[in-house]
Amino acid sequence: MSANDRVLAVLQGGVLTATLNRPEKKNAIDAAMIDALLETLERADLDAEVRVVALRGAGADFCAGMDLTELLASADKSVEENRQAALRFGEVFLRMRQLPKPVIAVVQGRALAGGCGLATACDLVVAAESARFGYPEVQRGFVPAIVMTLLKRSVGEKIAFDLAATGRILTAPEAAALGLVSRVYEDSDFEEQVGEVLRALVASSASALAFTKQQFYQLDGLRFEDGIRLGADVNAVSRTTPDFRTALQAFLKK
Repeated sequence: MSANDRVLAVLQGGVLTATLNRPEKKNAIDAAMIDALLETLERADLDAEVRVVALRGAGADFCAGMDLTELLASADKSVEENRQAALRFGEVFLRMRQLPKPVIAVVQGRALAGGCGLATACDLVVAAESARFGYPEVQRGFVPAIVMTLLKRSVGEKIAFDLAATGRILTAPEAAALGLVSRVYEDSDFEEQVGEVLRALVASSASALAFTKQQFYQLDGLRFEDGIRLGADVNAVSRTTPDFRTALQAFLKK
């Protein structure tokens, strides 16, 4: 199976659906899948037809984490080799954040370990009520090291340590209550509800969404005063976009 086969990418109606495609392995992440994810994110960045990226898993689960066979083989590699492999995975999270288009995790089944990290890295996480989330790496003698930065920023210090140190598994409503999940929908109408979310994002101003995402993540670590100044800069520039003029004129004509 080639790298491209690890992630199936289909563009329809402005939504690039990227499906992790190893259902027989619960969509476990290996080096080939990481390469395919990076290729997909690059396509999303360069293709003007792409307005939103929806990340899903083939089969019953979103993603069960890293490929354990590949992970075990890494025990025989040098620290530097493993560091480079970890940085390659970390590049996926960086590209997701840098992409000026919303990335939505559409989670059914289990999102565990690195798979939970992939979901956490997305801008929105929409989950079926039956979905499960967790970071059980510690139970396998491993550490959720790459995703720790995302986890701590998403849920705060005490909850993040609890999840990382115990590896406990959360239901979708529990994950939403802690801030890991944006929205939870009943399994029976999950696809319909997801479709509405994606269509609403596609219908929104691309430039406004890009500015929103850029400012949102630039606020990390800024002082309050610097955040207000950044907001003023974004506010001023956004008023000069064609989308701003068109949308405002259309609203005033109602």
